[in-house]
Amino acid sequence: MNSYEHSVSLDLSRCTGCTTCLKHCPTEAIRIVDGHAKINPGRCIDCGICIKICPNKAKKATYSRLENVLKKPYKIALPAPALYGQFEDLGDVDYVLQGLKDIGFDDVYEVSKAAELVSAYTRNYLKTVGIPKPVINSACPVVLRLISLRYPTLKEHIMQLLPPMEIAARLARERAMAEHPELSREDICVCFISPCPAKVSYVRNGFGDYKSEVDEVLSISDVYFSLINVMRRGREPANLSQSGKIGISWATTGGEASALFNDKYLAADGIENVNRVLEQLDNGNIAGLEFVELNACPGGCVGGAMVVANPFVAKARLQTLRRYLPVSQTTLGDDERDYIPEGYCFNELPTYMPIQRLSTNFGESLRMMAVIQKLCEALPGIDCGACGAPNCRAFAEDVVCGRVPEDGCVILKNQQLETLLKNKEEVSEP
Repeated sequence: MNSYEHSVSLDLSRCTGCTTCLKHCPTEAIRIVDGHAKINPGRCIDCGICIKICPNKAKKATYSRLENVLKKPYKIALPAPALYGQFEDLGDVDYVLQGLKDIGFDDVYEVSKAAELVSAYTRNYLKTVGIPKPVINSACPVVLRLISLRYPTLKEHIMQLLPPMEIAARLARERAMAEHPELSREDICVCFISPCPAKVSYVRNGFGDYKSEVDEVLSISDVYFSLINVMRRGREPANLSQSGKIGISWATTGGEASALFNDKYLAADGIENVNRVLEQLDNGNIAGLEFVELNACPGGCVGGAMVVANPFVAKARLQTLRRYLPVSQTTLGDDERDYIPEGYCFNELPTYMPIQRLSTNFGESLRMMAVIQKLCEALPGIDCGACGAPNCRAFAEDVVCGRVPEDGCVILKNQQLETLLKNKEEVSEP
C-alpha cells in the first residue's frame, strides 16, 4: 500500500485521454485507462511536468490556500527566491517582503538568507573526511525521490544538510517565539511560498526520519496576484531584506554550486538531463567532481509548475536584480566556520523503493524479464502510446505483470487483421 502523500492530482472531468502526459512522464507513472489518464502513486515523483504540458489542464498541484492561512493566529511567510523573478522591473526585494506583510503576514523570513547559510555550511561539508564524492545537493525533492526510486547506489552521495526552506522555517519560528513569548508553537504558522508541487510533498511526507518544520505550502502563482494588488512602488518599503547575490542565485541553475567557490562541480536542470547525469554517475562515467547540483525544473526553481513568469524571463529579471545586491549579508561566526551546527543535518537517508522490481523473488524476476524481452521483439517498437502505455517496453511489462491483456497493442491487432483479411481473399479467389 502506498502511504506517500502526493501533491499532483488528476481532474478526470478535464482529461480527454490524450497521450501528452504519457510521453513526458520521466518515471512512466502514467497510463491511459478507459479513456483517461491514471497516475501510479508508487512511481510518481511530483515533478509537475504533467501539470505544465497537459493541454486540458487536467493535472493540478494541491497546496494550501492563502485565505485559509491568513486566518491563523501568527503567520510567517518564507518566500522562495524564485518569487522575486516573477515581477517586472523589481529593483528592490523589500517591495516584495513589505507586500507580504501588507497582505496579512505577521513576519517574513527570506529563504534566500537561509540559502546563504546552507552555502557556507556546504563548504564545510565538502571538507569533511570520508564523505563520498561527488556530493549531490539535497535541495530538490524530486531529485531525492528519483534517487530513492531508481538509483540506490547514489544514496550515500546525497548531502545530508537540510535545504534552505527547512533552515528558514526553524530560524523563523525561533525568532517569533523569542519576540512573542505569549505565542505557543501551535499559534505560529510557518508558510513556504513554493515554485513547485514537490515541496508540498516534501512537507507532507518528510524525508527519511526528518519531519518538516514548515506548516503550510502556498503557491507562488496564488501569492503573486495578491501581491500585485498591494505592492506600491511609489513609497519606500521597510528595510527587511537580509540576503545578497548568493541567496538570490539559488533560484536558478548553478546558483547553489557557484556559491561554493569550487570549480569541481556540475550543474544540470530539467528532469531528462537530471536522469542522464544520475545514470552516468551511477555507472561511474563522471569523474573528478566534488559537487553535483541537480534541479528537476528547467532553469532551476524559476521553472517550477507553480510559478507565473516564463523561467527564462524570470532568470533575466533575477540577473538584473542581483546587480544591486551585496555578495552576501549572512556570515558565519568564528566558532562556526569549521563545523556544521547540530540540527542543520538530517540523519536518515531515503529508503530504496525500486519502481522496476517485477517480483520479490529474484529467479521469478529473471523469468519475467525474459518474457518481457520476448514480447518486446514481437511488438512493433514504434512507442505510439495507443495501448495506454508510454512505450512498447512498458506495455510488455504491464502484460507480464497482468495489468493489461496481451492483445492491447492496436498496431499489432491491425497487422493481424490485415493478414487475416488477406488470407481470406486468397482463399476466396477461384
